[in-house]
Amino acid sequence: MSEMDIYKKARLRAMHLLERADRTEKGLRQKLLTSYPEEVAEEALAYVKSFGYVDDRRYAENFIRFRCQSKSRLQILQELQRKGVDRETALQAWEEVSAMEELDERGLLRSLVRKKYPPGSRLDEGQMRRLQGYLARRGFSWEDISAVLAQEGIELERQADLKNGNKV
Repeated sequence: MSEMDIYKKARLRAMHLLERADRTEKGLRQKLLTSYPEEVAEEALAYVKSFGYVDDRRYAENFIRFRCQSKSRLQILQELQRKGVDRETALQAWEEVSAMEELDERGLLRSLVRKKYPPGSRLDEGQMRRLQGYLARRGFSWEDISAVLAQEGIELERQADLKNGNKV
């Protein structure tokens, strides 16, 4: 195979990969490097980038729109960084999407809490610790967790008893 053929094949492979799914620059580079030498893969990447087929900012915005209903801001930003989108680009994309669409992170948090416990629930310490840990692992801040639990009236049994005047 001539040198020109391998470059042409790499370009076609890059475009074929992008037909199936939008990819980050890092993701496409990794995929091309499995089949082609680094120099050839980089040239194919530059080729598709020159047409705007690879755009990490666009990828991040689409990723955020798709994931914002089920994941916290922190989780989304971490996933984007794992996929090769730099932090600054991911943050800019988050700001852009949140300006155009109302991203309600506390609403998502509230729905996750309601899946576990109905409003007004009284939890023992173990249940509360597990719930808070679950929400924190999902990427929500302690401030947001505390605020939503208070809004939902979910509290420790001991605190509820003290409010009602019962001795513990």
